[in-house]
Amino acid sequence: MRVEDFKEIVYQKEDNGIVTVTMNMPKRKNALSPYTFYELFLAVDAMEKDDTAGVMILTGAKDPDSDDPTKEAFSSGGYFNPAALAGLSEEVKAQLDPTDIAQKKITLKMWQFDKPVIAAVNGLAVGGAFTLCLSCCDLIYCSEHAWASLPFVGLGIIPELASSYLLPRLIGFQRAKEIMFFAERIPAQHLFELGLVNKVLPHDQLLPYARERALKLIPPQGAGSAVRMVKRALHQPLLSEVTTALDLENKGLNEAFRTADFAEALTARAERRAPVFKGK
Repeated sequence: MRVEDFKEIVYQKEDNGIVTVTMNMPKRKNALSPYTFYELFLAVDAMEKDDTAGVMILTGAKDPDSDDPTKEAFSSGGYFNPAALAGLSEEVKAQLDPTDIAQKKITLKMWQFDKPVIAAVNGLAVGGAFTLCLSCCDLIYCSEHAWASLPFVGLGIIPELASSYLLPRLIGFQRAKEIMFFAERIPAQHLFELGLVNKVLPHDQLLPYARERALKLIPPQGAGSAVRMVKRALHQPLLSEVTTALDLENKGLNEAFRTADFAEALTARAERRAPVFKGK
């Protein structure tokens, strides 16, 4: 598939080597379907093969019908509506592993991708959207209006994208467990104070700042080869642990998706009420 043919993301490469990848399903708050992850995989693959592509900026599309920056979405996380897969060719469907709920394929692809990736989090980042940043992005810059939450336990499931391994090592086990257990909304400034994001910016300065930093990671302003060597040196020693975490997450998620608690969580969400869990 050519990058010009992507349906759920937009791939834009500039002559200076910056590639901006935009999750582009604003009417569902840029929620990530299995097909979105497939296109993200192909975007990384395209960049790997393109010597003129030096750095990726990952962001979310703005809703064209709203001018309210406080309502923007980076991504609302996983999108499990079967309609997202309607109309896909059999060839594409064969690439989508329904048992890879933890998104092992894209996580390992990006973990071993040695070109720098910058997340420009322009709004809410829920569940897999924020774990995507933690596991797959090297720098995370947030709009002042951005916030994150990890609502997995409230849905009767567990976190993914190797966040079960990475988050405790970033902020400590106690705080990681609290964030994962209670799914509370974390404002951008608190994310910064926790050390989970690099900088919080006025909303209209987010993308310009991300581009400014991106240019410092590639020639002529940055020693791109050294940046890539640093990334490889940091990531490769942890590859085995990240892989193990993804396998454990997939095991847990495939079990959790068959539980009564997960079914109750989905029913409660559809009925706009609090779930009543049974621990089964």
